[in-house]
Amino acid sequence: MGTFMGVYLPCLQNIFGVILFLRLTWVVGTAGVLQAFAIVLICCCCTMLTAISMSAIATNGVVPAGGSYFMISRALGPEFGGAVGLCFYLGTTFAAAMYILGAIEIFLVYIVPRAAIFRSDDALKESAAMLNNMRVYGTAFLVLMVLVVFIGVRYVNKFASLFLACVIVSILAIYAGAIKSSFAPPHFPVCMLGNRTLSSRHIDVCSKTKEINNMTVPSKLWGFFCNSSQFFNVTCDEYFVHNNVTSIQGIPGLASGIITENLWGNYLPKGEIIEKPSAKSSDVLGSLNHEYVLVDITTSFTLLVGIFFPSVTGIMAGSNRSGDLKDAQKSIPIGTILAILTTSFVYLSNVVLFGACIEGVVLRDKFGDAVKGNLVVGTLSWPSPWVIVIGSFFSTCGAGLQSLTGAPRLLQAIAKDNIIPFLRVFGHSKANGEPTWALLLTAAIAELGILIASLDLVAPILSMFFLMCYLFVNLACALQTLLRTPNWRPRFRYYHWALSFMGMSICLALMFISSWYYAIVAMVIAGMIYKYIEYQGAEKEWGDGIRGLSLSAARFALLRLEEGPPHTKNWRPQLLVLLKLDEDLHVKHPRLLTFASQLKAGKGLTIVGSVIVGNFLENYGEALAAEQTIKHLMEAEKVKGFCQLVVAAKLREGISHLIQSCGLGGMKHNTVVMGWPNGWRQSEDARAWKTFIGTVRVTTAAHLALLVAKNISFFPSNVEQFSEGNIDVWWIVHDGGMLMLLPFLLKQHKVFETTFLCNLSLKGMILGWAR
Repeated sequence: MGTFMGVYLPCLQNIFGVILFLRLTWVVGTAGVLQAFAIVLICCCCTMLTAISMSAIATNGVVPAGGSYFMISRALGPEFGGAVGLCFYLGTTFAAAMYILGAIEIFLVYIVPRAAIFRSDDALKESAAMLNNMRVYGTAFLVLMVLVVFIGVRYVNKFASLFLACVIVSILAIYAGAIKSSFAPPHFPVCMLGNRTLSSRHIDVCSKTKEINNMTVPSKLWGFFCNSSQFFNVTCDEYFVHNNVTSIQGIPGLASGIITENLWGNYLPKGEIIEKPSAKSSDVLGSLNHEYVLVDITTSFTLLVGIFFPSVTGIMAGSNRSGDLKDAQKSIPIGTILAILTTSFVYLSNVVLFGACIEGVVLRDKFGDAVKGNLVVGTLSWPSPWVIVIGSFFSTCGAGLQSLTGAPRLLQAIAKDNIIPFLRVFGHSKANGEPTWALLLTAAIAELGILIASLDLVAPILSMFFLMCYLFVNLACALQTLLRTPNWRPRFRYYHWALSFMGMSICLALMFISSWYYAIVAMVIAGMIYKYIEYQGAEKEWGDGIRGLSLSAARFALLRLEEGPPHTKNWRPQLLVLLKLDEDLHVKHPRLLTFASQLKAGKGLTIVGSVIVGNFLENYGEALAAEQTIKHLMEAEKVKGFCQLVVAAKLREGISHLIQSCGLGGMKHNTVVMGWPNGWRQSEDARAWKTFIGTVRVTTAAHLALLVAKNISFFPSNVEQFSEGNIDVWWIVHDGGMLMLLPFLLKQHKVFETTFLCNLSLKGMILGWAR
């Protein structure tokens, strides 16, 4: 496929969604044109900067199934890739729930209100009944959509063009209606009591009285605010008595100048009556009546950001199809950026058009109660509100099917990489490649979103997951650009690390602006997944940017260490542990490593060295085997350090090489740890004590401290608690105060943390263990 069919149209279909038709008018009315414009602009800038970073990553190589997960995992490593990939999967799954809830809201509120199963005459319980209807119908819709996806994704793809056509026709109807309203506004009267908006669902005429057979009788409105609907001489609500009932035009039109009233925000708490500030009203409180149009949720700028942001997601639909594109490296950047520009223009222009054409009280009326239950954006459309209602219903159904199709494939891609062991089962699929188990898990998670039943509560949740994914896409691009890794050669040239950092900053800011507690929860979930993959997951080596960052940071730190000698306060023993190997290349005294781990407690530098006598060309294999043996022993003893094997013709020469050459720059050892040559008087091998003496002399010549452990096999292990016994220390040479430092360091370890009494020294000392 080319750019238009393969990237541009899929991105349009995924970006345009339920929020445009159901919530954008409400956002404009609540925040005002200026703040709503700012909300839309910030969100569009976030996705545009992310698309630039994504284009750079996508054109650096082929992006197979998995899309954003593949890009992040190969750029930042399996830990980040798995964590963010699962968050993106959860976001896509909750998006399916959001689209289904949007479709049910359109169905029950605007198409067939009589289909509601749960009803309530009490205005306070009406919203709870509506939520139950959303749960029942939402679950039924979810089951139906899962069956469609299960039967075959080809049916979803066949209807994709139809759903997209519905979206495009609906948007064109909005523009046509806005143009027509400038010279012939549609007739949608709004009934007002003073400056308060009345619901037109139950009133027959917008008046306190009406004429029947030349007789003036009370209207239904009279009965709602008075004790009787038959007589005039009854007690009525005080506000109803002192204010007139008037009718205003709900759609004044583009030339009306109503935009001046809609410029500023009007945030209200839950249960507040929607009022028109410029309308005349008597200063009388009156009682709350369910015939008023009330605010159903406490509004704020941050809430609106979280609710609107899902409207701009879906920018990765093109990169997810890279395997089906004729020229992916050309089509993905052009198609994605053009789709974002198109949708951004539509959103921003609609913000201005809504504010310029629709009365403010109608904009703030989320469910169209003031305009006889019509969809608010539908009242502006031409030729009929039903164009928007039917078009938005089918578009939300299509978007829900797309999410239910894409989310299982994303989970399948993560499972097939085998970085999270317990997800392996979701990597299996049917004979035709459909991820059956992943689809069932997706349906179960989507059901959780449907049980929430509120579009306004589900939208911020998926905003968090999408924002976290976009944040790491920007981070990956910035990191690769700054590190200048040799394999970073994207064909897309119009990117810069500063733009990526700006996009990353906007994503992070939007997360906490939308909902700080949701942001923390999303980060905790991602952190838990990251740590799980790090400690339990399968190891993968993809040449990621985090490893490159570690190398750059290590280089920088080593160069800083070269600037001067360490201060006395920063001095601590950096150990070179000399191990002796037997004929089978096994360590003779493994307790030396135990002692090293107890002394270091995981801090500072530890190098474990050993010497194999022989020729390097002949004994290279033995050296590798011995190195693996020592590394396994270090891991068992929890010694965090490095292993260094030297092959030399003589043992003394090999030890001398280790003492001279181990370490790098400022990260060099300052202390040598070795074992006492046991039985050297009775030993027939004269080299034993000569090697020991030679090592002492070389260490002294190198001005290094020396720790000699005697009776090392009696030293306590890491699994036993020190209870009795002594460490006897022979102080050979003045140590400059290290006599007191060594017991302190040992007491940091759990083996010695209860009691410890001994005399210790450094700069040439011998430690002997006795019980």
